[in-house]
Amino acid sequence: MLITQLKAKETIVSLAAGKKVFIINCHGCKEVRFPEKEAVELQKELSAEGNVTGIMTTDYICNPENMQLRLQKHMDKIREADLVLVFSCGVGVQTIAEYLEDKMVCAACDTYPVPGFQGVTPLEYKCDQCGECYLNLTGGICPITACSKSLVNGQCGGSKNGKCEVDSDMECGWERIYRRLKEIGRLDVLKCPTQIHNFATDDEVK
Repeated sequence: MLITQLKAKETIVSLAAGKKVFIINCHGCKEVRFPEKEAVELQKELSAEGNVTGIMTTDYICNPENMQLRLQKHMDKIREADLVLVFSCGVGVQTIAEYLEDKMVCAACDTYPVPGFQGVTPLEYKCDQCGECYLNLTGGICPITACSKSLVNGQCGGSKNGKCEVDSDMECGWERIYRRLKEIGRLDVLKCPTQIHNFATDDEVK
């Protein structure tokens, strides 16, 4: 099980500042905690600024066929946007970032674990539910799960020909991150200091 919690309002507003934004809500895990009311209120505020091109609410972004069909209906509005802001767990953000590879895709939520059964996604993307999310700094590719060593400050010295030294069948996560940031024109993000995770417990989140 997991909890998704909105990032600080200041963080989300700063992501959207000066940009046209398309918003995606995932309600697939509503049986677990999702900050629906808070998200709706924040999205109303963003919309009042006149820079929201559209809002899509769906369930289970991690169902690829369903997700692609729904996104296709909104592609005109998505193309108008500079930023796609995703209100979901880390799996949903990674899924959207992979599908919209020429767009800046950012997480509006952080994801925390709670004890209990974990749902199963048919996708290869994983979310370690490790608190404050790195995805906004790494182009929607998680360095914790895409890198065998979970390195958060860049590539190690062991990869060869784009492959991981731990698993030769696996692409180097940080090479993927570099290519992604280059594609969307955000290599400047790599100059940012490493963000320290907030490994808050469920009780602290509440």
